[in-house]
Amino acid sequence: MRRGGLFTGKGLVRGLLILGLAALAAALLIGKNIHQDLRPLPTGLRPQGLEFRKQQFLDRNGIALSVTYDNPWNVHDWLTLHEIPAFLQAAFIASEDRRFYRHHGVDWLARVHALVQNLAALRSVRGASTITEQVVRILHPRPRTLRSRLLEGIEAARLEKRFSKPEILEFYLNQVPYGRQRRGVLQAARLYFDRDLDTLSQSEMLALAVLVRAPDRLGRQGGNDLVRPLRQLSRVLVRSGKMTETASEKISAASLPPAEFHLPVDASHFLRQFGRVQANHGPAKILTTLDSTLQGHIQDILDQHLRDLKNLDVHNGAVLVVNHQTDEVLAWVNNGGLNEKSPGGWIDAVTAPRQPGSTLKPFLYGLALERSWTASTIIDDSPLSRPVGNGMHPFRNYSRSYHGPLRLREALGNSLNIPAIRAIRFTGAGDFLDRLHDLGFAGLNRSARHYGEGLALGNGEVTLLELVQAYNVLARGGVYHPLRFSLEGRSHGQARRRIYSSETASLVVDILADPESRRLEFGNSNIFSFPVQTAVKTGTSNDHRDAWAVGVNHLFTVGVWMGNLDGHATGGLTGTQGPGLVLRSAFTELNRFEEARRLFLSPLLAVEKICRKTGFLATPLCPTVLEKYLPGTIPHTFCDHHSGLTRRDPDSTDMANSPAIHFLQPSANLQMIMDPHIPDSIEAYPMRLTGHNRTKRVEWLVDGQVAGITGENQVHFMWPLSRGSHQAQARVWLAESGSPLETPPVRFLVK
Repeated sequence: MRRGGLFTGKGLVRGLLILGLAALAAALLIGKNIHQDLRPLPTGLRPQGLEFRKQQFLDRNGIALSVTYDNPWNVHDWLTLHEIPAFLQAAFIASEDRRFYRHHGVDWLARVHALVQNLAALRSVRGASTITEQVVRILHPRPRTLRSRLLEGIEAARLEKRFSKPEILEFYLNQVPYGRQRRGVLQAARLYFDRDLDTLSQSEMLALAVLVRAPDRLGRQGGNDLVRPLRQLSRVLVRSGKMTETASEKISAASLPPAEFHLPVDASHFLRQFGRVQANHGPAKILTTLDSTLQGHIQDILDQHLRDLKNLDVHNGAVLVVNHQTDEVLAWVNNGGLNEKSPGGWIDAVTAPRQPGSTLKPFLYGLALERSWTASTIIDDSPLSRPVGNGMHPFRNYSRSYHGPLRLREALGNSLNIPAIRAIRFTGAGDFLDRLHDLGFAGLNRSARHYGEGLALGNGEVTLLELVQAYNVLARGGVYHPLRFSLEGRSHGQARRRIYSSETASLVVDILADPESRRLEFGNSNIFSFPVQTAVKTGTSNDHRDAWAVGVNHLFTVGVWMGNLDGHATGGLTGTQGPGLVLRSAFTELNRFEEARRLFLSPLLAVEKICRKTGFLATPLCPTVLEKYLPGTIPHTFCDHHSGLTRRDPDSTDMANSPAIHFLQPSANLQMIMDPHIPDSIEAYPMRLTGHNRTKRVEWLVDGQVAGITGENQVHFMWPLSRGSHQAQARVWLAESGSPLETPPVRFLVK
């Protein structure tokens, strides 16, 4: 027995010695491998050094316009530690690492307690990872093994030597993972409660701390699974003095209904366009020019007006707001955004080509003003037909009424069609198309021959973006400035260039802002009588498919379009009736916090008193009006209509502005068919010469024979129709000429 006991004792010592030597050898070997497996620590714990794949876009005030969770790190919703509520910080420390400010990376006491509890339960019931170790785990993900725990402990100690406790806690609270790819407490608050941290209750903050360990708890049974852990955590905070007993007793998961986070406004179409004009590079966050508050208000205005217009079968609309002093896009609105319930909501109506109606007329008259016309040039607003193919197309004003001779100011202000056709005949369709190209209308890519004179009435297709950009040129004093989408200064479009002189641009804007100039068609009191001086232009396309309104005041340019993106006609919607009301509401919102100012008017414009009827210098007997003129264009002739004075410049207001008298009707190669319902003996065709107010006598020749004679200032003749091929010509005696002028012969056919 004695020998056995001694042997047993010696064997035990020998065995322990062997085990000790083996453990030492293993420790040396493990230590060598551990040193190789330790990973380098980052040089910083701030978001600037973290990798990202997708950028986030913010409005001009830092409000999110986009959100993405595809990045490996939370770089978009980072909060500094002082921006995170102190109670929330205390809740996380109480829940995850109560001795956070006392240990040096590893809490050995907590590890011992956890080991005892796990051995007693014969399973893992408690972890002991400190917040610092969890940060290491976030930085260096590893399999959950004992070896990994040893590596994490060593790296945690190193991390605390390199960074302060506040830096480590800030990183943790911004990167701690939650469900559905969210990271950090801000993304979690928006995921579960659709609110930011500073609006959360104490119950909600406690929930964020608890949900780290089970991110899906809030979605189960309405949050009932959270009741027990919330109360346990609240009692810990009461004992540490971070929470009152009364507040702890009120903790309940019943006040934690889950909510989905939604962006404050829909800016998806704007961001899509932003991506087209700007490469995807630069910082993780980009400040755009958009004003999300204004975007939301304009969205509500547009949607409400479209609801009010449902009886007119109009379903789509868009609004674009630009600050023309800075060229910044402030609002880019489509009704319903990308809402699937909105017909065509996936189409961006701001960039969709549509017929502009009369909204191009200001650019035509601006060109005419630079080609010698003035705001007092008299233009004949009388029935007009032009040849189209082998037929005739009659042009009409929208109201189907005619006002006779009018000053250019009245023709533009009232948006009359026939004067616009006479204006494009003066400038030439090709030159007008070139001017539109200079203004940025890239969508007008057909030839001038294709559009013809109808270009003056908007028979091409343009986008709301192009239209607002062009009106920005007028607001900018005639200079094209590319629009800006980013506050970093990057612009959309071509480089700056002058399109109109400052005097021309400000004169056109002055006409559009003059309520007297639009009185004939719009009346003395209308929706465009704004409290702040505003230049306004509307437009309505054929068959009421598109309705427009554009406005310019001292600071903003606003464009509105309404119609149906599937192309079907509305039930009679006009630019005044629909977009005009939206335009007025939009400017009311824009002017709410702005000081009222007048539009820019070039100081080089001259002002002269003229005859309201004839556009010449006024005499004491004339009805007068003050008119503005480009330098060197003031008329030198006094009105003789009211005074009997003789004009020294009789050609200054020639309505047709043509180099010679010629036929308007019939046109060359015109083909007509006699109406079988009208007796041949009374059927006649109105022959018409270019409008001329100095004719003394006209002989109308058909097939070389005098078919009729008209007297002074009579430039039309009703010719009795006769079947066959004919040739028309006219001999014209002018008041100042003794010998007649002969018009070029015109051949036509009557069937």
